[in-house]
Amino acid sequence: MEGERYLVVGLGNPGPQYAGHRHNVGFQVVDVLARRHGVRFRGRRRALVAEGTIAGRAVVVAKPLTFMNLSGEAVAELVRAYAITPARLLVVYDDMDLPLGKLRLRPRGGSGGHRGMASVIRALGTDAVPRLRVGIGRPPPHVDPATYVLRDFSPQEEEVMEIVRQEAADAVDVWLAEGIQVAMDRFNPGRQRGG
Repeated sequence: MEGERYLVVGLGNPGPQYAGHRHNVGFQVVDVLARRHGVRFRGRRRALVAEGTIAGRAVVVAKPLTFMNLSGEAVAELVRAYAITPARLLVVYDDMDLPLGKLRLRPRGGSGGHRGMASVIRALGTDAVPRLRVGIGRPPPHVDPATYVLRDFSPQEEEVMEIVRQEAADAVDVWLAEGIQVAMDRFNPGRQRGG
């Protein structure tokens, strides 16, 4: 509805030492989104926030500063401050259960073991939260998952991810303009991409 704000939250860990990590894909995607639409982040409560108009919608783009496992605390504050309903919230985050570079949008669901998303669901008291998961692939057999997500992408992976971050930002644009179902049809694995 006209005049209602939308909230797009990328999950990650704050600080330059984490910026390139697989676990920070959510931050990386919303950075692309913010640059694309000319909105700038500033500190607000426990998040970096950029406000502007995207796809004709009043949008708040945010990066929680609470660290991944406490993301829900910052998200809940933003939801209250901006009077956001769960349907007008999109959470963007990394997913080891998706192959590198695959995108999957869903209107609701569990956390899939992702602690950041689990924190958001817990803080909001509902799993009816639209989300965009960005595949980072499984770690090699000898690598602990907790270590794997806190590593940068390899140069070969980074070539893929440069394109994927743009596609993920495209998916956010479509979600804002046309809704979750259209975005799912266009960007989920197995769907036709492009025109």
